[in-house]
Amino acid sequence: MTPKSLPTGEVPRNNIVAITACVIIATLMQALDTTIANVALPHMQGSLAATSSQINWVLTSYIVAAAIMTPATSILESWFGRRKLFKLSICGFVSASMLCGIATSLGEIVLFRLLQGIFGAPLVPLAQATLLDTYAENKRGQAMAIFGLGVMLGPILGPTLGGWLTENYNWRWVFYVNLPVGALALILALAVLPDSPREEKRLDWLGFASLGIAVAALQMFLDRGEQLDWFASREIMFEFALFVTGLWIFVVHTAFKSDGFVDRRLFMDRNFVVGIILAFVVGAVLLATLSLLTPYLENLMDYPTMTAGLILAPRGLGTMIAMLLVGRLITYVSSRYLLAFGFALTAYALYEMSLFTPSVTQAMLIRTGILQGFGFGFVFVPLSTVIFATLVPELRTQGTAFYNLMRNIGSSVGISVVGYVLFYNTQLARSALVGYITPLERGVQLSSNAIDLNTQSGLLTVDQLVTTQATIISYGDCFTFMMYGAIISIMLLPLLRQAK
Repeated sequence: MTPKSLPTGEVPRNNIVAITACVIIATLMQALDTTIANVALPHMQGSLAATSSQINWVLTSYIVAAAIMTPATSILESWFGRRKLFKLSICGFVSASMLCGIATSLGEIVLFRLLQGIFGAPLVPLAQATLLDTYAENKRGQAMAIFGLGVMLGPILGPTLGGWLTENYNWRWVFYVNLPVGALALILALAVLPDSPREEKRLDWLGFASLGIAVAALQMFLDRGEQLDWFASREIMFEFALFVTGLWIFVVHTAFKSDGFVDRRLFMDRNFVVGIILAFVVGAVLLATLSLLTPYLENLMDYPTMTAGLILAPRGLGTMIAMLLVGRLITYVSSRYLLAFGFALTAYALYEMSLFTPSVTQAMLIRTGILQGFGFGFVFVPLSTVIFATLVPELRTQGTAFYNLMRNIGSSVGISVVGYVLFYNTQLARSALVGYITPLERGVQLSSNAIDLNTQSGLLTVDQLVTTQATIISYGDCFTFMMYGAIISIMLLPLLRQAK
């Protein structure tokens, strides 16, 4: 039987493994690119003669393009069919990656990263929808466990792989590495990937444009806010106003139009609504944690980039073990109990991280990383299963697109919020600590034996020590803030309906 438009449950058994391998390889390739280029930015900056603010457009262009195109996956699938769209996305993504690798100017790489985001956006929603359609209902938990390996491991392993490629070769290899991976995914897609029926759907331009503008403006607001001092900048105020306006038009338009860009039946499903809120939290906590730990290890603990990446890598091992375990448990244990355990374990790991100091041992760093990864594994699989358990099949692709959009927006919001909290709380903690630097304080009297407070260098040393201590306190506050987010998520779990 050829891989053409097969209904759920009728995919030949010997094709299931190949289909799964195809979509997971593509998912991992796309997920890796969300973080793999981050560690290479300083090397790109020197090679492309860009400033620190200009080089950030390499990340911004990819994120904004992917965010705009992700919700359009459903309409594109109806036009081209799932199989053709998947192949086009892989070819476009790999081609754009190669162009990024040979780019000779900032303008070129920003343009090619934009194309990379456009072509890569449909890969993850299509992969998830394919697995949901391929596996029988009682096997979908295992399918989501396998899917989660690609989605969750990609951002975790990205900095490690990117650091290794950059240090041992050069920054261009963080893009060239997509060529063999994409080629393998394309071969499998040509051989076994099932197709879906095509429809001549009309694109709701107002819904697409308003959502696209809202998402793009939000991503720009979050990405550039810290650089431009947030609402002190007219650009940031304009982007925020554009986000609010676009979102308001989209919500009103969707509420009153029966055949809008996003089917309003999605938001009438309680599991889906609660699920995308929890997906937002997962995205925020996962990448925000990584965005904090990398500079913590490199700046406060003076770890080389490669060492920091190796210490963060075991987090992926915890995720992998948990997903393989929960993929079988979900058949026998309620998704709500598994989610509660996962969020509780994540909260406990974040509590331990809030107590970190620069003297923390590598064993402690690895242990908390594995614990948090284990917690994420117990969250992602049941969440990816229960959120689609009550959706009708024709809404699946649109649901996976919106689900992944919310997870990606959560990542952007989480990184921006903890970045702001880190900066603001560092200033507050520093102001409080400076009040204790007086000749009457016992600590100052003891340190005066090693530091001459009557010299300029002595005062600079004290200032550096105070700033370092304030930064440590602020990092603890950020981890505590995310811990509360995980705890609040547990309170939403009773709203989920347990699907049969």
